[in-house]
Amino acid sequence: MIIGERVRLRAPAREDLLKFVAWLNDPEVRQGLALHLPISIDQEQRWYDSMLERPNDEHPLVIEIRSGEAWVPVGNCGFINIDWRNRSAELGIFIGEKSYWNQGYGTEAVQLLTRHGFETLNLNRIYLRVFENNRRAIRSYEKAGFIDEGRMRQAEFQQGGYLDLLFMSVLRSEWGGDRDNE
Repeated sequence: MIIGERVRLRAPAREDLLKFVAWLNDPEVRQGLALHLPISIDQEQRWYDSMLERPNDEHPLVIEIRSGEAWVPVGNCGFINIDWRNRSAELGIFIGEKSYWNQGYGTEAVQLLTRHGFETLNLNRIYLRVFENNRRAIRSYEKAGFIDEGRMRQAEFQQGGYLDLLFMSVLRSEWGGDRDNE
């Protein structure tokens, strides 16, 4: 496990799939993701089985928060498109439990995953994609040290209109480690 102050990241288990499906079928949650159709439990089980065949470094991690003495799953995050030769990877994250939005859990999860990427996986560059209208996520990424590096104009069609897709990244040389005080 990767453990922070209020958040921990752990490997997903088959028991998590029902929660994942519920989150990914919520239109508000899905709006910030590159998914535009609901998913079934069968699809999620196929995804899970295929995920287990990939290297461990490419497995997503469940984001859990401390609630009293228990840990509650609220979302997931991980690296995709890992390029070991160039030491770069794409970060993906979502908080599926909307009652935990705007409380800094996503920011802490991004910080933990970024630290893991630089200090454990020896990455040099971590990047991500985010829709221009996802101000909450953009602010979270900025707090974790990511900077804007470009955009694809009108790259996503959602709810009758086009959105720009922003690219953000952080390099090991500019990463400041803990950014809890920002």
